[in-house]
Amino acid sequence: MSLDPTVIAIPVYFLLIGIELIVHRVQATKSYRLNDAVTNINCGVTSQVSGAFLKVLTIGVYTVLYEQFRVFTIADTWWTWAIAFIAYDFFYYWAHRMSHQVNLFWGGHSVHHQSEEYNLSVALRQSSTQTIWTFFFYFPMALAGINPYVLISVSGFNLLYQFWIHTESINRLPKWFEAVMNTPSHHRVHHARNPKYIDKNHAGTFIVWDKMFGTFMKEEERPTYGITKNLNSWNPVWANMAHYADIWSDLKRIPQWSDKFRFIFKKPGWLPEEMGGYRQPFDIDPKTYQKYDAHASKGLNLYVLSHYILLLGGTALFLFNLEGMSIFDKTLLALVITISVVSFGGLFESRSWAFGLELFRLLAIPASLIYYLGNFNPDTNLIAGSLVFLIPSVLWLVKVRPLPLPAKASS
Repeated sequence: MSLDPTVIAIPVYFLLIGIELIVHRVQATKSYRLNDAVTNINCGVTSQVSGAFLKVLTIGVYTVLYEQFRVFTIADTWWTWAIAFIAYDFFYYWAHRMSHQVNLFWGGHSVHHQSEEYNLSVALRQSSTQTIWTFFFYFPMALAGINPYVLISVSGFNLLYQFWIHTESINRLPKWFEAVMNTPSHHRVHHARNPKYIDKNHAGTFIVWDKMFGTFMKEEERPTYGITKNLNSWNPVWANMAHYADIWSDLKRIPQWSDKFRFIFKKPGWLPEEMGGYRQPFDIDPKTYQKYDAHASKGLNLYVLSHYILLLGGTALFLFNLEGMSIFDKTLLALVITISVVSFGGLFESRSWAFGLELFRLLAIPASLIYYLGNFNPDTNLIAGSLVFLIPSVLWLVKVRPLPLPAKASS
């Protein structure tokens, strides 16, 4: 079983999301949209799936540094964990801050900020590539003698703490608590696209880092959430690629190689002076601003939701059984999960290609199970179960398929 607390806590995440959803329904608070919430969680699914492969790089390099180059050997005591948690949060602050200040790094982190809502599902909206640009920030911990399994654990607990601060259900907390700890109020500021709030409150657990290094701002008017260039898509794979595509597009327009290099590492929005210079974030009128809301029919939404619940169960089993899988099995199941989340996003947007991809997905899931559970020599129960899944699903999909499927701008 994984040492990562964020994987172990998956059932708790969904329980709390369910509770918040019920409370908001009772209070007539409109903070959840099915397509947005599913996309948030889908980004978390793709992040966990890609993390199964990237950890070989991130944790592997950390482990080599710890085993070969550590300066100290720290005993495994309670204070080791306490110090490691504080140290991790300090380096997290700088990794997070640089993810907002370096254009390339923002390509990874922007995924977490794309939702135009603010609820607990946003906490699960994680990037598949951010760790590539931030894992080296924690190397001082390896050199100081913090064991890799301690790093994995404290990083997980750090992320767990941040889950509950992604909500509008909690207003302000006691001043003594908000003076030291990150809170929903502080983090709402961080997720705002209002120019006055941008690049503030980078803390993970302890807000004191922002106060020490000049990036703290108190919540004043209600934030408007999202990024300055909206994603306008429910596709979690495109969500991870969109900013990199923008970088590539801008790089092709920049004539000087020296400016191309600066563009990659300058703050997001930077351009050479001859191309207009820095593109300032702009304010919007929350009364007239309209959120992206491409949506499917109720029947298709119910179809996606039903299959999505099955996918979440399968993804949880995948994550809990990683250690016993071969690289081929990991790759195969990761591919099926990725195709699934892309298909669901396409169905939400009524994409022209979504119906065909979903049919392929419906065939791929039983085939994968027959391979993984039956080694292509399935028993009667496995065959029967596959047919029970496949036939009603295809009939349901054909019934709710929107006609015609409109073509939309490429994403």
